[in-house]
Amino acid sequence: MPSFYEFFAGGGMARAGLGAGWTCLFANDFDHKKSLSYQANWGTGGELRVGDVNDVRVEDLPGVADLVWGSFPCQDLSLAGGGAGLKGERSGTFYPFWNVVRELVSEGRAPKIIALENVIGTLTSHGGQDFDAICRTFVETGYRYGALVINASLFVPQSRPRLFMIGVHNDVEIHPSLLSPEPLDPFHTNGLKKAVQGISKKAQTQFLWWNIPTPSHRHTTFADLIEEAPTGVPWHTASETERLISMMSATNLAKVNAAKRAGRRMVGAIYRRTRLDENGAKVQRAEVRFDDIAGCLRTPAGGSSRQTIIVVDGRKVRSRLISTRETARLMGLEDHYKLPKNYNEAYHLTGDGVAVPVVRHLAQHILEPLLGVVSEGKQEAA
Repeated sequence: MPSFYEFFAGGGMARAGLGAGWTCLFANDFDHKKSLSYQANWGTGGELRVGDVNDVRVEDLPGVADLVWGSFPCQDLSLAGGGAGLKGERSGTFYPFWNVVRELVSEGRAPKIIALENVIGTLTSHGGQDFDAICRTFVETGYRYGALVINASLFVPQSRPRLFMIGVHNDVEIHPSLLSPEPLDPFHTNGLKKAVQGISKKAQTQFLWWNIPTPSHRHTTFADLIEEAPTGVPWHTASETERLISMMSATNLAKVNAAKRAGRRMVGAIYRRTRLDENGAKVQRAEVRFDDIAGCLRTPAGGSSRQTIIVVDGRKVRSRLISTRETARLMGLEDHYKLPKNYNEAYHLTGDGVAVPVVRHLAQHILEPLLGVVSEGKQEAA
């Protein structure tokens, strides 16, 4: 059974994606509240250490893990962030995290695989210098590596493009079928290809184009995940919904009217944004999308507001805040996953996570083949 260390673990969504076939040897997160959820779902067996990654020492990590997973903080790399990049207080925690990796390598405990996850803003942060710095870090530590941009919307009805970087220690043999000689759609986007062209020659020599299949067509829509009687988020009154609609521009109001004529229940996601009106004055607008997927879940720390949903069923129109169970479903978490009772804590937990089915896809098609493991999906297909 393969094993892993999980850094910046949050509620353990990477662990959920890896599945029961993997053993967690160590997990770390500095957020006390998220750690309570981690333990509520994964037990209190002692693998979780709550505290600053700067305080983690290699002697804290038991055994030799096959995989190190690190979904390090994104705020400074996000387009909505302050632009501090890897020099920022939050995204800069990449370096103390990697110091632990370096020490593992120096002790002869090098993990076979290192997986990183972050926002796609990583590719362009500081003109590509931050992406280059991460690439060089892989190479200088003795790893070949590749990157993919995966939108969670391929698996769940949420637009959530994220950058995944997977490094393999130079001692690990890579089966040729896992690699492509050149970029492939849809995971090697133009933005990724441009970023790779900008990294140093030394970093380019060890870059890999991972070759993974595109998942089968997703059958679930945003409307399928909506609760009729959610906990903790009441439906708006008719006047509150009318007020929300009154904040829409003519273009967005036309989308609502089209939804009324659709002949089926339509669920839209609404964000409130500040825009300029025809006189150049700032006004708050309600902007809606009806493309059967939710907008990317973000937290206030990530630079965005919570989503409001609008449900249109013929002439009947209702609205309310998205429920926390719905946000969990949009991240691919099963309904038995235990969420914090506090709305903001649950929203923060899910909005800061990694989409579970994306991790499973990577595990099945890259991580487990690299370790010689027959994945759950392939066993079922055999």
